Amino acid sequence: MTIPAKGKSQFYPGQPVPVELFAGRRSQIKHIITRGIHQVQLGHPVAVFVQGEYGIGKSSLAGFLQWHAEREHSLHSIYASLGSAETLDDVGAGVLEATLRSGALDPSRAEKIKEWLAKYVGEQSLFGLLTLHTEVLKRDGPSIAKGMLPFLTEAFDRLRDTGINGLFLVLDEINGLAGDPKFARFVKGIVDSNAISRSQLPLLLMLCGVEERRREMIRQHQPIDRIFDVVEITPMSKQEMKDFFELAFKTAQVGVQPDAMELMTDYSAGFPKIMHLVGDAAYWQDQDGIITKDDAVEALLIAADEVGKKYVDQQVYRALRSKDYHSILRSIAETGTALSFRRSEIARGLTDSQKRKLNNFLQKMKRLKVIRSGDVKGEYLFNIRMVRLYIWLEYLRRQQTKNKKSRPPT
Repeated sequence: MTIPAKGKSQFYPGQPVPVELFAGRRSQIKHIITRGIHQVQLGHPVAVFVQGEYGIGKSSLAGFLQWHAEREHSLHSIYASLGSAETLDDVGAGVLEATLRSGALDPSRAEKIKEWLAKYVGEQSLFGLLTLHTEVLKRDGPSIAKGMLPFLTEAFDRLRDTGINGLFLVLDEINGLAGDPKFARFVKGIVDSNAISRSQLPLLLMLCGVEERRREMIRQHQPIDRIFDVVEITPMSKQEMKDFFELAFKTAQVGVQPDAMELMTDYSAGFPKIMHLVGDAAYWQDQDGIITKDDAVEALLIAADEVGKKYVDQQVYRALRSKDYHSILRSIAETGTALSFRRSEIARGLTDSQKRKLNNFLQKMKRLKVIRSGDVKGEYLFNIRMVRLYIWLEYLRRQQTKNKKSRPPT
């Protein structure tokens, strides 16, 4: 049998989505363009906090907005991923490196930045990639952090003659920093110093994180709560998910049957990270250029394992796969994908023996910080939606495995 060669997958599990495949989020995009990007274009600095659960698509939204801001509003974009940063010195080095790597859409700007920051630039690699003197970056990180606003202002001044109207700085992956009071004061200091400056820097400062990280910053330095325009990113609607899948598969010249689309949208539950896992698995599962229901089911089973392995803490993952808890997890899964559940509704479908394990399960999940008690007695809420979705997908996987075993041989 000849299997047709596959082209490029249009799905990006674990990575921000390329701008040409970005779909949905119209209200949030309109809000940030109107109240953020356009205001900065006019010379007024703005600070935005994009908040939403892990895997909801915050980084992809930031990437799309930066692309739009550069193309339509002449803002120069700098994207700093701070996932490995633990101190303000690391933040300084991270923003410095991000500045060096900026300007991809305009070679003239990229060249000016390289000339300005030439001491950090190494030899060009065999594949034309920019290599950096990381030891020098780390050495100068502390001074950049202490003088972040002057550094950004100099970047703007050096690029002004290229036609830019302002800067768009994204600080992403801030989980390791939000609990440090120095970081909260650092962010507040940038905003306040710029506000009282005689010549304000037209800067759109965007932080991306879960709501708890923003609240953690407020606990560390209460005045931080008034500087941000907070934009909430919620799970995508069914239509937005459908639009995304249709665009991605169409770009790969693959069709999707309606019942397959129904399955993929239902079980992705509005989470881009799940959508990309499901879509990528379906793309590689397909052998005839059309995603069928069977292809979609197999893709969902693959996605269930991937979510557990990649996005669920391994201690939690092992606990959730325990045979002792299968019946409890089934009862939770049957309630849907809501973040809250009642102990009484879970216990309803359990045997007396299983009910006795329910208390142990709930206490263990609380110790692992997967769930917390709700405001109503007997109510529990998931802290991490990715775990909730994993339970949902794992339930589907078990049901499909059970159905396959029960089919009579043909």
